[in-house]
Amino acid sequence: MLKKVLEIACFNLESALIAQSAGADRIELCTDYSSGGISPKIELVKETREKIQIPLHVIVRSRDGNFCYNAFELEEMVAYTELCKNAGVNGVVFGALTDDKKIDLEACSTVKKAAGNMTLTFHRAIDECVDIKRGLQEIISLDYHRVLTSGGKQNAMNGIQSLKEMQNEFGNKIIIMPGGGIRSNNIKQILDTGCKEFHSAAITKSGALTDSQEIENLKLFL
Repeated sequence: MLKKVLEIACFNLESALIAQSAGADRIELCTDYSSGGISPKIELVKETREKIQIPLHVIVRSRDGNFCYNAFELEEMVAYTELCKNAGVNGVVFGALTDDKKIDLEACSTVKKAAGNMTLTFHRAIDECVDIKRGLQEIISLDYHRVLTSGGKQNAMNGIQSLKEMQNEFGNKIIIMPGGGIRSNNIKQILDTGCKEFHSAAITKSGALTDSQEIENLKLFL
């Protein structure tokens, strides 16, 4: 049986250290919790890479707001992806859409090329797609390794049925990783999707600091 993986979204170095100590399997490093995460400064990426031993993924998102990027923004994110690669990051998390809510194949392909051997995760931009299943097929065609999704709903709990369908139809071609409001009080229901990787910020109080006890509680189910 495949080992289940818990990825913790961390918005500062302290949270990354807490998550590692509490048993997280992987870190997704971001800043700006309120916006859903944007790219951290490369200095923070480098410091985090130096201080944690577990796999480190970094979000590549130059600003908050929509996922439609112009040529300048894409160029900026490609350069950032290359900096992450040079810093020894294991994977990057990226997603881009066209104005009509379809996968921006050109942008996603350009970032993939810049990523080299790093793992690629398509983030929750997928949940805004006009046709999620078609979007998934396109992401698979681009050779992305996983997709972070709440099943097209506001959170993973609301998207359980969609997540189950996505896992059944595409889980042998790409890793379907549920995310969005996952906590220890609902992870048991999320497990019913059949997915093997799960994403949580594990934040239980105001602010952006990861809760070590919450991570330990989540790991009890995985």
